[in-house]
Amino acid sequence: MFILNVGFYYFNKEVFLSSWQVLYVNLSWLTIAYFTKIYRFTRYSKIPEILKNLFFQFVIFSLAYWSYYALTDQNLIFSHQIKYLAFVFIAITFTRLLYIYALRKYRLGGFNFRNVVVIGDNENTNRLVKFFNTRKEFGYHYKGFFSDKKSTKKDYLGNINQVFNFILNNNIDEIYCSLSTLKEEELKEIIDFADNHVKTVKLIPDSKDLISKTKIQYYGFIPVLSIRKFPLEKPINRVYKRLFDIVFSSLVIAGILSWLTPFLYILVKLESKGDLFFKQTREGLGGKPFTCYKFRSMGVNHLADKIQATKGDVRVTRIGAILRKTSIDELPQFINVLKGEMSVVGPRPHMLSQSNIFKGIVDKYMVRHFVKPGVTGLAQVKGYRGEIITDSDIINRVKYDIFYIENWNFYLDIKIIYLTVKNALLGEEKAY
Repeated sequence: MFILNVGFYYFNKEVFLSSWQVLYVNLSWLTIAYFTKIYRFTRYSKIPEILKNLFFQFVIFSLAYWSYYALTDQNLIFSHQIKYLAFVFIAITFTRLLYIYALRKYRLGGFNFRNVVVIGDNENTNRLVKFFNTRKEFGYHYKGFFSDKKSTKKDYLGNINQVFNFILNNNIDEIYCSLSTLKEEELKEIIDFADNHVKTVKLIPDSKDLISKTKIQYYGFIPVLSIRKFPLEKPINRVYKRLFDIVFSSLVIAGILSWLTPFLYILVKLESKGDLFFKQTREGLGGKPFTCYKFRSMGVNHLADKIQATKGDVRVTRIGAILRKTSIDELPQFINVLKGEMSVVGPRPHMLSQSNIFKGIVDKYMVRHFVKPGVTGLAQVKGYRGEIITDSDIINRVKYDIFYIENWNFYLDIKIIYLTVKNALLGEEKAY
């Protein structure tokens, strides 16, 4: 708030005394901050997540800031406002990073720490202990573990019944319990003990893969666990992605397809008979079929909907080989994006004949249909594009698709688009 107001005074001295404008700037910042959660971060928060929230805060605040002048019709010096907004974003980002760095150095010095113990001895608890011991900047002082299984490890403190006295005598702040170690009665006893002595209990699940996808919802007062949670389930995220799709696809259609289409029409027609556009039925959102558009890169053949293009495929024309090598043949799919059938980034849509085969090969294959298919995707920029030669090709493609769905954010989309363009310019081994 100090940076916000000092910057406003420096770049807008002539209107700083306008109390309504100053009030608007401060209230809009705080209101937006409530929704972007820029002030909510823990000792284990990741810096990319913090920076992402700051970026959205700045973008929305900038829109609100300009809206004030649009609604009030006040005179303004445009360059001053640009400098002010740039100053706010850079200064707040810098001070936030400096604060995190200083806090972590402070914790490394032995301050602002939490004393912790672990109950259980298994793979999950071992990973947690390793985290405590190697990431000292987060401020966790690991004291040892308890287990009814005898252990020769140096950090073994005794059986589970001995945990209570140890916690009281050693000023323990947090107790991490492995769910696979404790019986329901034992866990309840530990939670009751922690509540009565102002200690924090945290649970270590048996299955990282299962719990990481779990979302708790309340139906009245009844807690219900949803096994999968996707960022694009949130309406606001779907709006962001759809607006980006509309803007990006419109620019491609107006700036590239508008002049490239008639040019390619002549070249493709000169080499082979048939339409310029190749239309193929593919699986889309929810597994529903849709008509996918491409520039035709093969001679007209009856196997186009059954057999995927292979290396040295005789069906590919000379012009088609260039189109496929540069991925230009995929550009008409931006029409699908504008229509809402596809997204700029997402899992690549497969032919129906392929999907019927892959469903029986790859576990959770249909999860990739929870979102719209994309013109490009994470799997493609990671090397899993084009021909499926072995089972591992499709298995790894699906793994990347699911990772994308479960970890979507705007920055990931931008990175994938950048890598797609880079790979198209440099050439890809499987672009045939």
